[in-house]
Amino acid sequence: MKIKATLHNELNRNDVVVETDGQEKSIMIPSRTSGYGSSINGAELLAAALATCYCNDIYREAAKRQIQIAEISVEVTCEFGGPGEPGWNFRYKPAVVSTESMQKIEDLLSHTDTVAEIQNTLRKGVDVQLVKS
Repeated sequence: MKIKATLHNELNRNDVVVETDGQEKSIMIPSRTSGYGSSINGAELLAAALATCYCNDIYREAAKRQIQIAEISVEVTCEFGGPGEPGWNFRYKPAVVSTESMQKIEDLLSHTDTVAEIQNTLRKGVDVQLVKS
């Protein structure tokens, strides 16, 4: 699966497009009040990525186990310091509504934690490179 995200920003314009295997989707993120930059910061998007990944993976893994999920909420918290400092204290807390037993849901939550791709990427660490034109 090939993933790509592109951001184009100019005065009062912030275009964000994400793509998976050639399928593009736009994300509406307004510009900052100054008109330049994004009103949402990267740490917020990283937290949203963790929440989104776990949510989607819960549904995927539940389907494999034939577990019905009525709804899920995922709260992600983390901390960041000054410019250039990496984040720390990443935590996420899911809440699932289902008619299944608490034990089945607990097992599903634990299993999904082991296969959530974004969580595993951060846990492993990853090489990020600047590519200059």
